Amino acid sequence: MELLKKARQSQWYGVALLLIVIALCWVVFKVLCQDAFGSPDQMLTYLQTGLIYAVGGCGLYFIVTMGLWDFSVGAVLVLSELIAIGCSQQFGIVGVVVGPILCGAVLGACNGLAYTKLRIPSLIVTVGLSLLYESFSVFASNWAGTRLADEYKLFGSYPWNLILALLAFALCTFLLRYTKLGTYANAIGANELTAKNMGVQIDKYKFIAFVLCSTFVGVMAVLYIGYGTSQTPMTGMQSQSLNFKPLMGAFFGLAFKKYGHPVAAIVLGEFLIAMMFAGFTALGMPITINNIVSGATLLLIVLMTTKRVKGAVVK
Repeated sequence: MELLKKARQSQWYGVALLLIVIALCWVVFKVLCQDAFGSPDQMLTYLQTGLIYAVGGCGLYFIVTMGLWDFSVGAVLVLSELIAIGCSQQFGIVGVVVGPILCGAVLGACNGLAYTKLRIPSLIVTVGLSLLYESFSVFASNWAGTRLADEYKLFGSYPWNLILALLAFALCTFLLRYTKLGTYANAIGANELTAKNMGVQIDKYKFIAFVLCSTFVGVMAVLYIGYGTSQTPMTGMQSQSLNFKPLMGAFFGLAFKKYGHPVAAIVLGEFLIAMMFAGFTALGMPITINNIVSGATLLLIVLMTTKRVKGAVVK
């Protein structure tokens, strides 16, 4: 018991716990599926999928750690992918990288301005803006088409996808650990009124968080379009379905941030989710099972990250 208590006090306890869960998950599905799951090549594929969503999860972490929501992520992702296709035709591989990242940053600035100036709850603002971004994606697809040329797909496979993802993770870690943004994001999330009384410019850092969130989604778009090679516009709020996998990663980061490694938790959490989805697919389960797993996992993570106060009114 004393050894376990000391282990829980270690900053690496959360990472170790996730690694143990991943190992147990692999063993269970490997026993059940054997040849259809868990080979080295398949594990690299699971990691590839996890990296894509982990980059988006890093962006969303800046938002959710402040107690905000961004439900425009899916629409930003789709529009950024289509911008990547168009920019690739004009500027080559540079356009594939720079175009969606700039698109994400601009859309994030729109989100931040709308939230800080209109004083409307972040969930409502971002859902409303997602409808606009979905409409813009139709115009973008008419401009450049919906398929990325084969010569520009290098970020859809190793090693370039890994290099780009690692750069994104390093940037996120640096911002959280060594800048005022990381400190103030935690302060605002813990108690916004206290942070404001201490002189923190709340609106400024919320605006920056929205910009960073969508910028990371722009990086995610580079990986996503390289892996999937094509993207069609999604209208009528269909893009909302793309919000939840990166959101789950962000909640993994929240759940384990007390151990000091939220980015590692995001990456391992997304890898775990990708592996679970692959395991259920290998078992022949319908896609609806993956939706059930997504919902149950999200609820479990929210349960872990929410401080429950006895007698409080739940809104």
